[in-house]
Amino acid sequence: MGYDLNRFEGVVDEELICSICSFVLEDPLQSPECEHAFCNSCINQWLQHQCICPIDRIQIQPKDLKPVPRILKNLLSKLKLKCDYADYGCNVIVRLENLSLHLQECEFNPKKPIVCSLGCNIIIPKDELKNHNCIKELRKIVDDQHSKILNLSTDLSRQKTELDFCMKELRSLKNFVSKYVTKSNQIASSLASTSPTSTSLLGLNLTDDDDDDIVRWSATLPIAKVIRWGGIISTPDTVLQTVIKRALIEHGCPSSILNQLMENAHEKNWPLGLSTLENRQINRSQYANFVCKRVPNKQAVLILACDNRHMPGHMIVEPGNLLIFAHGVE
Repeated sequence: MGYDLNRFEGVVDEELICSICSFVLEDPLQSPECEHAFCNSCINQWLQHQCICPIDRIQIQPKDLKPVPRILKNLLSKLKLKCDYADYGCNVIVRLENLSLHLQECEFNPKKPIVCSLGCNIIIPKDELKNHNCIKELRKIVDDQHSKILNLSTDLSRQKTELDFCMKELRSLKNFVSKYVTKSNQIASSLASTSPTSTSLLGLNLTDDDDDDIVRWSATLPIAKVIRWGGIISTPDTVLQTVIKRALIEHGCPSSILNQLMENAHEKNWPLGLSTLENRQINRSQYANFVCKRVPNKQAVLILACDNRHMPGHMIVEPGNLLIFAHGVE
């Protein structure tokens, strides 16, 4: 659809008028053979029903249309017409080539974005200002933000569940590798001490269930009550670790997990939920759910994975954590 003739000053040449809508050409295209010009929207809509020129009936395909000559564009650009918002009070007469720029700045544009001066500072179309309610609009913004926060919270919860699952799988893999290395070391040690005549005795028992050994050993340990979690020593020194290790050996700790437990006494090997001071503060409410076993006569506790399957994945590690305290264990 072209520009209404009533908007223009003076007489408009017939060559500048679309024969389909009878208005001044807007974004014109022309037929490749007869060179008749039409508004872009008019001719494309026409060709949806019949592929012929509206004037002389020559066959035309939409893909055959081409831009009008420069001279026609120049003639159109020099035409002067009223602003689109003349009915709203704008009296400006502008050249067609400058119309779009003027419309962006025209003060009479009813849809011109303005800042609400009533207190909320929300940008709204000018013609909506009279019905604008700051409280209603601000409440809508708050509701939208709340909805976004809920969606983010749901997404974070889903990601946390997926992370817990991945960590559980990683712990299982780590435990498997640890057992494999231990058995490999046992085999290597056995081979080193076996005479050539006894090499047929390679049927080393690899079917012992270490998990059962850990469960049985855990049952022999006393329950520990931690009254001051802030007393954890995150980086125990060598002397302290040696004392605790000796106590574990004396009280029957399975050799398959002894070294791993000692490594897990260091903060760098703690589970994600305990790995940083910030995480420990966040998860502090879950400490009461730990099943803790005390290293007899020592300010140290074991949080064994076999005793704490009820805990979230980010709070335990295989085969368990050895936590050494400066004080606060009963």
